[in-house]
Amino acid sequence: MKRVNLLILVLAACAFINVPQNAFASTALNLENPMATQTAAKSYMIANPLDMVAAPNRYLNKNVKIKAKFDKFSTLGLDYEPAMRSSEDYISFLIQRSDVRDHNIPLSEMKIFMKRTEAEKHIDLDSGDEIEFCGKVFSNALGDVWMDVDKFTVLTVKEPKKTDKTNAADDANK
Repeated sequence: MKRVNLLILVLAACAFINVPQNAFASTALNLENPMATQTAAKSYMIANPLDMVAAPNRYLNKNVKIKAKFDKFSTLGLDYEPAMRSSEDYISFLIQRSDVRDHNIPLSEMKIFMKRTEAEKHIDLDSGDEIEFCGKVFSNALGDVWMDVDKFTVLTVKEPKKTDKTNAADDANK
């Protein structure tokens, strides 16, 4: 009964001081311990990488979700003091520019960092594989987007190109 009274008291106080009730939507009340709270899952806005590099300030300190084509793992941006991510703990990766279709050009204006332990799970990725990743833009040093990855998903994997030896073996088996 005391817990219900506490909840009513909180809602009444919100109404009295004119705080919208949905202001507490991201916080759940723990009825066992009313002073403890649990935060809701992060929300991510869908972002276009080209828009991000055109206006990095607009995305600073924002959580974003991006679908792109993987280009390669890299060391680009690591150990740079103003936006420090240690090469011992992190690896960066590049995605392909979506505005160039006839060949692959990495979007080097985005510095995207992933923990090395997570990157090792995806070591077999090839250029052109489709990925989705979520994270937070933590810096705009050098006028670029600097982002930490929270979630990383491989959406599709390109079929490997057949080599001449593979083609010859396939032809021999027919």
